[in-house]
Amino acid sequence: MNGVLPDSEILTLIDTSAIAASPTIIPEQIQPASLDLRLGTTAYRLRASFLAGKGRRVLDRLPDFQMHQMDLTNGAVLERGCVYLVPLMERVTLPTGLSAVANAKSSTGRLDLLTRLVADDGTEFDRLPDSYDGPLYAEICPRSFSVLVRPGMRLNQLRLRRGQAVLTDDQLRDLNARDPLVGTGPALIDQGLGFSVDLKPETGDLVGYRARPHSGVIDLDRIGEYDAREFWDELRTTEGRLILDPGAFYILVSRESVAIPADYAAEMAPYLAMVGEFRVHYAGFFDPGFGIGATGAGARGVLEVRCHEAPFVLEDGQVVGRLVYERMATRPDRLYGEGIKSNYQGQGLKLAKQFR
Repeated sequence: MNGVLPDSEILTLIDTSAIAASPTIIPEQIQPASLDLRLGTTAYRLRASFLAGKGRRVLDRLPDFQMHQMDLTNGAVLERGCVYLVPLMERVTLPTGLSAVANAKSSTGRLDLLTRLVADDGTEFDRLPDSYDGPLYAEICPRSFSVLVRPGMRLNQLRLRRGQAVLTDDQLRDLNARDPLVGTGPALIDQGLGFSVDLKPETGDLVGYRARPHSGVIDLDRIGEYDAREFWDELRTTEGRLILDPGAFYILVSRESVAIPADYAAEMAPYLAMVGEFRVHYAGFFDPGFGIGATGAGARGVLEVRCHEAPFVLEDGQVVGRLVYERMATRPDRLYGEGIKSNYQGQGLKLAKQFR
């Protein structure tokens, strides 16, 4: 059946060596609708980001852009504002009819850690064509904080698809009628499920966070370790609006609580390029079961926002992004939040898991 491959089919691909790795893939990498990818032992500092290009291999292009090579075995710092290329432990030999798309994991996006998949013969980031056979690489560019990384860290993830999986707006309306996708209020369906920014919280006046410049290094393995105040400024307002500064990075939250039914998955995407002088990052897949859990109450979408050329006024209720829903090929054996250490089930406004 066409759709996004669930955990059971990902396991089959691993068992048949269509997805291979050294060291062997561990169970913790397998998510309900995706596979976490692991950093290898080497990082290359680049003078510029690049794609391999049609008919060319990444390693053949690397000498044109490499500045120096780093050993990650005992940990190494990737510095803010620099570009790195890291060969991943996994490689794939996709069967005919299978393609793949990659995205940064949620915690990666919340750290403003640009992470994109690069592959041989590639003319775009984060995409593997039907029947791709080759190695995988992660391009990493820390934009707000320098980070300490080690081999085996999982910064991005791979979702595999068979055929057409994306729901049309009519199909999404039918799904919403059967299984409401928004906790309260109407569902705004226009090229996906639209969501808006919450700048008038029900309690208090905390509406988000802004990354502080010149902060310290973040060790990505240290969960709940860092005082958020050393890395983030709190944003408070009672006016329902916020002026975004060019070049600044913000963590905000959606007004809507959204749900992903068990037979579906979703991906965060920008709403419209012309909405304003900012964009909502789309780091992260939404797995089947996100926002459902034991209560079925939904979960907010955390918004990773960067302002561009000019200051921009963001107002409460402004539509800033959308969730593109996809059909699963079959229902996964496990859903998001069901004993798989899901960090953001039932979330509201929340920073990455490294902060307390």
